[in-house]
Amino acid sequence: MTTTPEAPRRHWANPAGWHLRTRLILVSMGLLVAICGVIGTVSYASMDLFLTRQLDEQLAQAAHRATEFGRPPSGGPGGRRDLLEARGLGPGTISARIVGSTVSNAGFINADGERATLSDADEGVLLGLPAGTPVDRQLSSGGYRLVATQTPYGDVIVTGLPLAAKEGIEASLVWTTVLVSLGGLALAGLAGTVIIRRTMRPLEQLSEVATKVSRLPLDAGDVALAERVPASAAVPGTEVGNVGHALNRMLGNVSNALQARQRSETKVRRFVADASHELRTPLTAIRGYTELLRMTESLSEDGRKSLDRVKSQSERMTALVEDLLLLARLDEGKALETSDVDLTQLVVETVSDEKVMAPDHRWKLELPDEPMTVRGDAAQLHQVLANLLSNARKHTAEGTTVTTGLRAEGGDAVITVTDDGAGIPPGFQDRIFARFARADAARSGTEGSSGLGLSIVDSIVRAHGGSVGVVSRPGRTEFTVRLPLP
Repeated sequence: MTTTPEAPRRHWANPAGWHLRTRLILVSMGLLVAICGVIGTVSYASMDLFLTRQLDEQLAQAAHRATEFGRPPSGGPGGRRDLLEARGLGPGTISARIVGSTVSNAGFINADGERATLSDADEGVLLGLPAGTPVDRQLSSGGYRLVATQTPYGDVIVTGLPLAAKEGIEASLVWTTVLVSLGGLALAGLAGTVIIRRTMRPLEQLSEVATKVSRLPLDAGDVALAERVPASAAVPGTEVGNVGHALNRMLGNVSNALQARQRSETKVRRFVADASHELRTPLTAIRGYTELLRMTESLSEDGRKSLDRVKSQSERMTALVEDLLLLARLDEGKALETSDVDLTQLVVETVSDEKVMAPDHRWKLELPDEPMTVRGDAAQLHQVLANLLSNARKHTAEGTTVTTGLRAEGGDAVITVTDDGAGIPPGFQDRIFARFARADAARSGTEGSSGLGLSIVDSIVRAHGGSVGVVSRPGRTEFTVRLPLP
């Protein structure tokens, strides 16, 4: 019996366990986010530089007009004209004169075009401005771009323009960039997902084919290996196409090898069946002449022992031939002669027979209260149970307890044969139901074995639509047979 290992579980916290298409989509989206971020940053920096230069030009012009307008009439300091009355000054413009550490004539033009005064805190900010260099400062009425101009008359003229227009343009740029980038990312993500899925589809087809083939029972029987990669995914010239083409060629080679193996197995089985059938006649003749010699001839004691030996070996050979013929019939898949079989009675009778043959073992029964009936071949099912009990008797020491159980479980009749012997080596358990498989040295016993008993059990149970398995460790070995209930 072969089993397909389960696929390892994926952990979302571990990127190595993600699908390849998921990683490609995430990497593509990450690159697009980075590109959008770079474009947005460069655009914002360029716009900020452009607007700052433009604002500085406007500020220089406003400062020039305020300085010229505030020139004293006599050519010396002490002119008292209001700087905000200069021509060309728009709403929000700030002007102030600083003489020493005193701020005078300070104010700004409000939204109504009227003059408004600055607070003491604002005047403190103006006093701390560096001369000649435009700087940004936060005043009570908002952000401003300010410049302090040193005049030839010993005073300092401060001129400022609001940053609101510049900040509004930059905010609009940021929102526009964010919204356009999000929309572009959403569209790129959807389009990328569709494109990557379609691109990865051939790889998924390869995986599907490989998965289906891995689940086929290729170890025995006539296997029809019809799975192939679709032609669209097996066109040489691309990486995926080359892999698909190579996989199809490999599957074709494997299919030919399986067919050759099946033909060889069929020839061997036919030969075994024919040879076994031909051996029946001479073996029957040997047994007949042996009995005739015992009845008609006067033999010495040694002669009788030799004749008994010939008889016992011919009987053993006959049993082996019968086993081979049974396996040949089961391999051919001949229909069973089914009838209602009372498993409870079958277990009781078979265990009773074994008690007579091995009185030194302890035999126990665990049976249901009600009879349990299945459809099957009574003789073959008897042979299944007899082989399992005989196996337990032959390969365990005297005094071993052998327990035979019967129960219903999930729509199946379950027969168990359990012993508390030395156990079966783990390396032998995987091939214990193979033909001619023997591990006599691993379990104590004195009787020989052909290695066909458990393979016959497996073949008969499979022919009845059931299954058989074994679990063994030192001190407990359990064979479990499952047969479908009607």
